[in-house]
Amino acid sequence: MTISTRFSDLKKIPDIPAAKVMAAGNVVLQSPLDASASASVPAVLSELEAKGALIDMLQLLAHTLPAREATWWACLAARDMLGPEKPLPATVQAAEAWVRQPGVEARTQAREALDRAGNEDNTAFCAMAASFADGTLGPGHLNDYESPPGAVGFAVFGMVLDALFHDEDQVDTYGPILLERALSIARGGNGNVPMPAQIPSDKEKES
Repeated sequence: MTISTRFSDLKKIPDIPAAKVMAAGNVVLQSPLDASASASVPAVLSELEAKGALIDMLQLLAHTLPAREATWWACLAARDMLGPEKPLPATVQAAEAWVRQPGVEARTQAREALDRAGNEDNTAFCAMAASFADGTLGPGHLNDYESPPGAVGFAVFGMVLDALFHDEDQVDTYGPILLERALSIARGGNGNVPMPAQIPSDKEKES
């Protein structure tokens, strides 16, 4: 299978079959794959791109990026969703602190922020990803309990989807930005991709 050069230098992505990643995380893609069970993540991404399956690409990247890099991607998505005018909630602050300096203390703060988050706070996904990063439900007594399979990936994908559909008028424009952020991080970058100009919403067009 031909691998797009766009996906040929993803050094943060483990060199294992995509099927193994998906099986470990209970990931089900919307698009049927023609790739073999031994196909690499870049090969599957290339196929999904050819099929226009953006959401499947985002889901696969959420589960294949290492926990620290995936959590950072989720934090960037949360920042996009909140916009520059809103203060960062404790969930995002704690998750970013863990990304900058992983450790028990930072992970404890992320877990505490997760526990304090309201039901309507979708940025809790960021703190959730950091909390589950070591494969358990959190530090302290929660360290005795394994996190669900693919927990970090599902948390990250949840945050990415919330950001993607936060403004339905921007989905087609913003979706590729989310993808480029993930690919930048997978190449060892910081995920800082310029945001496109905002498209006027239907309400703004009517006013």
